[in-house]
Amino acid sequence: MTSATPSSERRVSARIGAISESATLAVDAKAKALKAAGRPVIGFGAGEPDFPTPDYIVEAAVEACRDPRFHRYTPAGGLPELKKAIAAKTLRDSGYEVDASQVLVTNGGKQAIYEAFAAILDPGDEVIVPAPYWTTYPESIRLAGGVPVEVVADETTGYRVSVEQLEAARTERTKVVLFVSPSNPTGAVYSEDDAKAIGEWAAEHGLWVLTDEIYEHLVYGDAKFTSLPVLVPALRDKCIIVNGVAKTYAMTGWRVGWVIAPQDVIKAATNLQSHATSNVSNVAQVAALAAVSGNLDAVAEMRKAFDRRRQTMVKMLNEIDGVFCPTPEGAFYAYPSVKELIGKEIRGKRPQSSVELAALILDEVEVAVVPGEAFGTPGYLRLSYALGDEDLVEGVSRIQKLLAEAKA
Repeated sequence: MTSATPSSERRVSARIGAISESATLAVDAKAKALKAAGRPVIGFGAGEPDFPTPDYIVEAAVEACRDPRFHRYTPAGGLPELKKAIAAKTLRDSGYEVDASQVLVTNGGKQAIYEAFAAILDPGDEVIVPAPYWTTYPESIRLAGGVPVEVVADETTGYRVSVEQLEAARTERTKVVLFVSPSNPTGAVYSEDDAKAIGEWAAEHGLWVLTDEIYEHLVYGDAKFTSLPVLVPALRDKCIIVNGVAKTYAMTGWRVGWVIAPQDVIKAATNLQSHATSNVSNVAQVAALAAVSGNLDAVAEMRKAFDRRRQTMVKMLNEIDGVFCPTPEGAFYAYPSVKELIGKEIRGKRPQSSVELAALILDEVEVAVVPGEAFGTPGYLRLSYALGDEDLVEGVSRIQKLLAEAKA
């Protein structure tokens, strides 16, 4: 029996060594590398709008580059005018009234999530995490010393968990419940009644709620975004919202997110950020200020395109024998079940997992998708429909042709 490596001989700390690479970024990087090598790869991996950042936002950044004020350090918690604008935008878009002192501007949504968990978790605290989940949530919880406790929903419920499931997972160590609607990776959107029931359950048991609202403006059909602390005012003192400009304004590369929380949490998270990164890039903050202060015309146009692509993708995926894809109501992802295809022969191979099936799809037809293992639920694939219509149809057509060859 091999003993564990002593800490004195370990080159990388156990804490950091236990972190897995972001599966979505890894798939996207591989697809881009193959494209750069001249391969006709179509990538459904990254959750990134294919639209450029609107011109008026870019122009604001250009002007900021010329202003000496933004060549210097600014407050670690964010430009005061941006924090004020985020508070105003939150009231405008979700009806939730907060003060600028309750806002921390971060280097994208990922830093917002980590710093929020780091500010409230002590070692051993449990966080209930509905699965399928975005890959970063459990890693951020572990980095902050917490323990993610997964509650799994599947396609039969539209990937939405119930209060009964959450209650079954609650223990005396439970401190936080994660709530995400619209969801990455499934596109699930909770109804107002279901969201309210979850919020009231959390308030009843004195739990914190971290709610990720990054896809608030990307909902389709009859689905409606609702902000949890608006539905359940009793949560205000124990609710943390994370958000950002990445998805709404096609600004994934600008790296501006934020945390909205009670002032003591914001102060603690700001102290952490002051040592980790200091202030967010001033040029990016000025661009974000232009974004959140402006209208929502740009996202309305993007939403129309995403809705069209959503319907096309779901229809094409559901035409494949052995694939079932619920219609996503928000975000820009489809999350089909491929469980019936696992173990079937496809071009001389029998993939034994969705990881192996995703690898087969990339190798055989040069289409990049992310396997469900990355999101805590084997037997599924995630496909982003935030890419051009022609590429979308071509990519799913290749998958259709390949999987049509599956046999027992």
